[in-house]
Amino acid sequence: MFFRNQRFFESASVPWPYLFGRWAPPTRATKALAVAPRYPDALVIGCDQVATADGVILGKPGNHARAAAQLRMLSGRTATFLTALCVHNTRTGHSSERTVPYQVTFRELDETTIESYLDKERPYDCTGSAKSEGLGIALIAKMQGEDPNALVGLPLIALVELLAENGLRVA
Repeated sequence: MFFRNQRFFESASVPWPYLFGRWAPPTRATKALAVAPRYPDALVIGCDQVATADGVILGKPGNHARAAAQLRMLSGRTATFLTALCVHNTRTGHSSERTVPYQVTFRELDETTIESYLDKERPYDCTGSAKSEGLGIALIAKMQGEDPNALVGLPLIALVELLAENGLRVA
């Protein structure tokens, strides 16, 4: 799978094999352990994201109708995106995990804006239905957090720390 942050790994000279898996935060360690036997001398890196707004948990919508419903719900509200990261060292059996929050405040969105955006971007595999790295930035009024990379799916600051904990220096 082509990974959107692949340039980070190439420029950091991170050697392969590394596995980039995606899973929901509560099960990330379980799934890392499930694939670990296939990679006996590797760091298994996994991450995924959920969002919360007004007590509702939002994931990846999967289709147009659910994406439109998510954007209607997020209109004018602030959501917290929680990006979970796990690095499992198959050599030692040790897993390190972090969850990185990121706050996103959405603009007031009308139906025309929502439908136009969804027709152009089709963010059905994106938590919260808005890709900040694409046209979704037009839906966002404000973003706040420790690591903007967390919002697009891989918190690189936390990843550098977890890799260092496992003996892999990036710089």
